[in-house]
Amino acid sequence: MPHILIVEDETIIRSALRRLLERNQYQVSEAGSVQEAQERFSIPTFDLIVSDLRLPGAPGTELIKLGQGTPVLIMTSYASLRSAVDSMKMGAVDYIAKPFDHDEMLQAVARILRDRQSASSTPAERPTGKVANGAEKAGADNSNGEIGIIGSCPPMQDLYSKIRKVAPTDSNVLIQGESGTGKELVARALHNLSKRAKAPMISVNCAAIPESLIESELFGHEKGAFTGASAGRAGLVEAADGGTLFLDEIGELPLEAQARLLRVLQEGEIRRVGSVQSQKVDVRLIAATHRDLKSLAKIGQFREDLYYRLHVIALKLPALRERGADVNEIANAFLIRQSARVNRTDLKFATDAEQAIRHYSWPGNVRELENAVERAVILSESPEISAELLGIDIELSDLDDDDFIGLTPQQGGGNTSHEPTEDLSLEDYFQHFVLEHQDHMTETELARKLGVSRKCLWERRQRLGIPRRKTGVASES
Repeated sequence: MPHILIVEDETIIRSALRRLLERNQYQVSEAGSVQEAQERFSIPTFDLIVSDLRLPGAPGTELIKLGQGTPVLIMTSYASLRSAVDSMKMGAVDYIAKPFDHDEMLQAVARILRDRQSASSTPAERPTGKVANGAEKAGADNSNGEIGIIGSCPPMQDLYSKIRKVAPTDSNVLIQGESGTGKELVARALHNLSKRAKAPMISVNCAAIPESLIESELFGHEKGAFTGASAGRAGLVEAADGGTLFLDEIGELPLEAQARLLRVLQEGEIRRVGSVQSQKVDVRLIAATHRDLKSLAKIGQFREDLYYRLHVIALKLPALRERGADVNEIANAFLIRQSARVNRTDLKFATDAEQAIRHYSWPGNVRELENAVERAVILSESPEISAELLGIDIELSDLDDDDFIGLTPQQGGGNTSHEPTEDLSLEDYFQHFVLEHQDHMTETELARKLGVSRKCLWERRQRLGIPRRKTGVASES
């Protein structure tokens, strides 16, 4: 079990973080300052140190030296985010902004520990990969294991092939795909398989930083460059020197910042805000967006010259609904992860849940799937997780006619002498099934067998002119 040291002077944050890590099978020790940590523990014996940047006495960065090679994850408030850049240059393995999301922290911890284990393992002992949003893939030994993404559908196999070809180069990469498809995971795979893997990968969400601060955050500033600039600071591009800079949602980057970024790509140099001198940087840029940058360039909302600089290599990440059976594999990985969190080992998806997962369109992609599984695990009172617990309101229109052909008696509601033939359309099948079974099944049972919500069942009845029976078992209060 990995042993983690938390160094944080705020008791509430320290206790909350300890509980979070312990719930996820980590052994945790804690201290309120660097001095206390030195007095109580042998710091190099820990597998990971998670420390606040600003502490009473010595700063958290002091632990980088005291750890003697133990990775240090620095926590910092947004207001002092630029200080985290300095921490990275001093040797911190990564930083995380406070207040942090629990999943974000767990992902960072799992990634750092996995990278540390990989560095000390022989190839035969290397750990398995990671699914989007941090779920571990148990027993992964397939060809995409070193990439760390679950899925084996043809579009993903094509993507893996391109990642392996592109990763060793220094070419700029543009990752395109809908929100929630795992674009940052692809960016991290490119970094981990590159010759820059031991250097930092700095991730920036361009949509999350206020427009008035984005240039200063990316390129740094000199003392007095603007109101409140009491000292000079390095930017995130500078922090990525020698490594990889990942700009997520680059379509949200203001035009002024785009011009500065173009200079980085063309000349390999940056100039801090308020400075008259430039300095060289060696950065590989990976950008991601869910928007059509070429269309934005045509209407003047994105620089055309920057677009062509970014578009050296374009990787298209398919939406979850385009990945076939991958969706069930990913859902099961999330189920394993969430079950471990609540100490449940008996949970599994019911047949209707598996069908709903497979046929739902997942507009929120992997992120929506993870949230649905987490909610279902929390609410589940029985070993089987139903489609209703997942909160999936799947309409019949989401399914193809072929999905209804050859349904088993259990899926179709029982074996009768009037089973529908393959010539029936989707609407014919619906009408036949409802008329055949409504006398001995409730509306809830009918809806569940058809794989739709009760609301959808009612709407279909109205449209097809099939009134609901008012007598017998089908009448429900």
